[in-house]
Amino acid sequence: MQLEVGSSRTAKEASRLPHEIILVHCPDEVGLIHRITGVLACQQLNIESNQEFVDVTTSHFFFRAEVSLKTPCSTQSPVQLKNALAHVLPEQASIRIVSCQLRPVVICATQEPHCLGELLLLHAVGELPGRIVAVISNHNTLRKLVERFDVPFHHVPHEEITREEHEHRVAELIDTYMPETIVLARYMRVLTNSFVDRYSEKLINIHHSFLPAFVGAAPYRQAFERGVKVIGATAHYVTAELDAGPIIAQDVISVDHSFTSRRMAQAGRDVEKIVLAKAVRLVLEDRIFVHSGRTVVFS
Repeated sequence: MQLEVGSSRTAKEASRLPHEIILVHCPDEVGLIHRITGVLACQQLNIESNQEFVDVTTSHFFFRAEVSLKTPCSTQSPVQLKNALAHVLPEQASIRIVSCQLRPVVICATQEPHCLGELLLLHAVGELPGRIVAVISNHNTLRKLVERFDVPFHHVPHEEITREEHEHRVAELIDTYMPETIVLARYMRVLTNSFVDRYSEKLINIHHSFLPAFVGAAPYRQAFERGVKVIGATAHYVTAELDAGPIIAQDVISVDHSFTSRRMAQAGRDVEKIVLAKAVRLVLEDRIFVHSGRTVVFS
């Protein structure tokens, strides 16, 4: 049985947050919700919201609940709660107890400002459920934008060094901030497998197409050449296979024969920044389960 304790965060005041988030997934069987809610009641935890889903194709159960202490004098520890849940759930169950705290986020970007700017603005007005602790870029173009928001900016040039050496320098910077999430906000670098493995399930990318269509470089040009009538954006976890990680969020807009590839790119920027911001919120609010290469998203 896999048991984890972590921390989460929201954009609101701590006093308005649920005390903890309970995340469970396991093989489905009769009575799981009854057992989980029974444990929470015994621990004097009040369920403020809960969602559940059974994937009938794999017979797998997913559960998310936001809970708070029922009375001010109630006491319980995450370890006690985990152990109590483990006692009533199947042996294969994965259980996470996540405290609601603002978690650190590092953003990697190249030269395009729209996705990065959207996240910085949401962070500045308190609507991003996390703390942007740094922005790293292989160009210096975005420095002034980032510094307007009082966020540290690090320029790590990629010229005249190997991809592996560049990634080593980027990784050293990332590790100083110990982020729980790393957002690739139009970071136009193909990552090595070792870098992806180092930050497994922490890397979120925005791809400017409605995946699985138009993987890789120049998707708007590919879309134009195919004469598509919708274009879109996809936020996904990064895996070793290019643009093939579990999908978190997607959206599309309509286009027609009058759109050039350049006009498609201009129209698509709004979709990209909205989809990425939505995905980052979902991740930071612990609303996503990754299972068998797909996601279950409790929005």
